[in-house]
Amino acid sequence: MDLEGFCRRIGHSFNDPRLLRQALTHRSYSATHNERLEYLGDSVVNCVIALELYHKFPRLSEGELSRLRASLVNQQSLSAVARKFSFGEQILLGEGEVKSGGFRRPSILADAVEAVVGAAFLDGGFDAARSLVGMLFTDALATVDPQTTGKDPKTLLQEYLQSRRMALPQYAVVAKRGEAHEHVFQVECVIPALDIRSLGEGSSRRHAEQNAARQAYELATRG
Repeated sequence: MDLEGFCRRIGHSFNDPRLLRQALTHRSYSATHNERLEYLGDSVVNCVIALELYHKFPRLSEGELSRLRASLVNQQSLSAVARKFSFGEQILLGEGEVKSGGFRRPSILADAVEAVVGAAFLDGGFDAARSLVGMLFTDALATVDPQTTGKDPKTLLQEYLQSRRMALPQYAVVAKRGEAHEHVFQVECVIPALDIRSLGEGSSRRHAEQNAARQAYELATRG
């Protein structure tokens, strides 16, 4: 573990490094693990994000704010934060988890982010935790859009095309590989009117379609 370098990346220097070490310790590694800190950090992250959205969007309703918060605080977004700040390289895992690639598992990464925030809260109080969450979620908070956030890519793409009176996209499975319990689907999304073809992969046809739609939407709205 390189805790000093990690602290520099996340922008919080711990007065008690033991808290940080515990926050980065998975239950497979030690009886002194991060689950209680994750429980605490979950509430702190939700509170800070709610506060930031409350000030950023003064005209949104409770329901709209809740939808935005849910889009920012979930396993997918938290694991993306963890990958951006290289949490996986620091997490202490048991031998079995190391062999199975636990340092890449979204659930383990997401829990570690919340645990580190919980540790920062105990270490430096709410202001320290709020500053840390602000650092970790800088990009997400800067780009969150009430008009699009929370909608799945296929819905966004469909609404975009309908608003321009264009035909809906066409989806087709172009490849499928892997064992029966580990299929990987590759789907092509085609929008003839815009001369767009995009490919998406996923563990199911639905996930592959969503990933293909995401790329097609980015191409359609670019520039």
